[in-house]
Amino acid sequence: KVEPISPIWGARPPRSRVQLRTPVPFVIIHHTAGNRCTSLASCRQQVKGIQNYHMDNQRWSDIGYNFLIGEDGRVYEGRGWRTVGAHARGWNAKSLGFSFLGNFSNRAPNAAALNAAKKLIQCAVSRGYLSRSYTLKGHRNVNQTSCPGNSLYAIIRTWPRFKA
Repeated sequence: KVEPISPIWGARPPRSRVQLRTPVPFVIIHHTAGNRCTSLASCRQQVKGIQNYHMDNQRWSDIGYNFLIGEDGRVYEGRGWRTVGAHARGWNAKSLGFSFLGNFSNRAPNAAALNAAKKLIQCAVSRGYLSRSYTLKGHRNVNQTSCPGNSLYAIIRTWPRFKA
């Protein structure tokens, strides 16, 4: 069982929230395309930087993702289970957005991150936030983007319930 951690990374409070109607039928996998992180300190720094960018530059109400996954094997809570994300235009109200911290165009996330993501998906189903008959997609399957990177995309294509 994976327990996402929120306060540990020092999240800013969101400006506003829109309730997500759960269970949602989709989980969408992303990568942040930034630096990798393999420790609590480095992942915390990455997540804070992403939240600042999303809130200050993009002018979003909060970090865009529902959860972020570090190569330290931890899951970092973004908008969480109950709030509509800002991660995949046209899909936010019917999906959870999980983003791997790092750039996975030319390398795969480590086993700790991949295992954490799989456990997070199982957790979402068991807690009733993600439909038991969910569909897994990469960001590139729903929007014009190379996200979640070719190496990560090649991996998630082999996961159960993936459908392009």
